[in-house]
Amino acid sequence: MSSLESSTNPEPPRRRSSAAWLALAIAAIALFAAGLSASRLHASAEIGVALRWAAFGVFIPFAVRRRSLLVWTFFAMLAGAELGVDAPHFAAQAHFLGDIFLRLIRMIVAPLILGGIVTGIAGHGNLGGVGRVAVKAVIFFEVATTLGLILGTIAINISHAGVGVTLPAAAQAAPVTAHAGWQDVLINIFPENIAQAVAQNQILQVAVFALLFGAALATLPEAKRAPLLAVLQSLTETMFRITRIVMYIAPIAAGAAMAYTVGSMGLASLAPLARLVVTAYAAYIAFVLLVLAPILLVARIPVRRFAAAIAEPAALGFATTSSEAALPLAMERMEEFGVPRWIVSFVIPTGYSFNMTGSSIYLSVAAIFGAQAAGIHLTLGEQMVMVATLALTSKGVAGVPRATLVVLMATAGSMHIPIAAVLMLLGIDTIMDMGRTAMNVIGNCMAAAVVARWEGELNVPTNPVILSGA
Repeated sequence: MSSLESSTNPEPPRRRSSAAWLALAIAAIALFAAGLSASRLHASAEIGVALRWAAFGVFIPFAVRRRSLLVWTFFAMLAGAELGVDAPHFAAQAHFLGDIFLRLIRMIVAPLILGGIVTGIAGHGNLGGVGRVAVKAVIFFEVATTLGLILGTIAINISHAGVGVTLPAAAQAAPVTAHAGWQDVLINIFPENIAQAVAQNQILQVAVFALLFGAALATLPEAKRAPLLAVLQSLTETMFRITRIVMYIAPIAAGAAMAYTVGSMGLASLAPLARLVVTAYAAYIAFVLLVLAPILLVARIPVRRFAAAIAEPAALGFATTSSEAALPLAMERMEEFGVPRWIVSFVIPTGYSFNMTGSSIYLSVAAIFGAQAAGIHLTLGEQMVMVATLALTSKGVAGVPRATLVVLMATAGSMHIPIAAVLMLLGIDTIMDMGRTAMNVIGNCMAAAVVARWEGELNVPTNPVILSGA
């Protein structure tokens, strides 16, 4: 075909189709921006609401065509936030959808961890490798969480978000579980009843049982090991298949959670503590850029592929404020990324108690915020003691309700910070929890990848197939 003929041919149909879908997405964004700007242009509130919901309607075909859990989740979150603003009483009743999703996830977690760890150890056959992975994982956990605490301390000292904040005259104490000593934390790692550990969703206890069970199974003769190993491998594959089915409702749960948060709290409640929220999220971003990204580069882990692998689990954790909700998906994505199943099944669940990178940033920010709000000046030495205290007390409390609040209360008491300064954070805890949960998920996925590289077991596919749909 001559160059003249090719120049007169129309665009390929696929390219024209992509351009049309992109134009549809741009039109939706323009409509939404117009809806947000309506009040500034002195238009009625009803016009702004109508424009924003029209934008959602225009965007739906684009989201459906993309078949991406990430796109669907953020679309549902945005629609949920809009519903919370426009119909707060209705939105406040939507929490049950998120609760149903979390129940289904909790149903999956224990058998998934049990099957993954046992088949990994028994199939791997190298018990010495399991010990090395455990040591390396703990080292990574300690370094990452300590750096998070230090970075959070630097961020709050720069912003002084607590300076000028007025403490409530009389704060009603919230019921908070007493913080356990280190002996109790250590004892709680080991299960006394595996059925009870599964029923209570004690992830770390299930992981410890699976380690012992897998090690024992690995020492049996092949004839006795093979039948049970085959059953557990089938169990693990089935749990991953159930995860894919449950993820179909993940965007609905994310939208319902956002609608409930905005509808029950209201955006106005953020105003007095907005600077603290900005400080925490700035610290989260700085941690990704200054700590996580350099570690990925040093470990020779492909940054773009890793980002693609963890995008959906992190978004799900952000929307639901539950690391547990993202756990099965995170394990599946990291296995697709090239981390062996036995490493994924051990490192990620263990990290849920010992590698709370987002929570560590939040704890240091919140503790010093409380001191600033109370007019207490902490010297550099006192802040270092506080960081060391948080580094110790924040381990192993993931199974405790309001875990970060428990740790924060204990640390505030030791530093003579008024409890009222901690309790006033309850109003924005959900907004803060979104960011710290996403960071926890990212940190645990990264720990699995780094430990796998450290072990020489990371095998990133040349053309990775990262599932973008549910």
